Amino acid sequence: MSDSVADQVRAIIAEQAVLELEDVSLTSSLEDLGIDSLGLVESIFAIEEAFDISVPFNANDPSESDFDISSVGSIVEAVRQLVAEQKA
Repeated sequence: MSDSVADQVRAIIAEQAVLELEDVSLTSSLEDLGIDSLGLVESIFAIEEAFDISVPFNANDPSESDFDISSVGSIVEAVRQLVAEQKA
């Protein structure tokens, strides 16, 4: 079964990290993938655009954000929640 949210998020992150999609696993951290803070912000903008959601992320203070960026999988879960909330 294909998981379109996970696939889209992985594709966005792969593009930001200039990696192949298969190099981006759900257990990868952004640090593992070589994504810096600018790449993270660009990834979040791309995710917001792709899913038409607003990500509660403060680039100036990531630890204060309600958006878990500890791994690709946690980003996928957070995006799923935001998409579900928006449809509710």
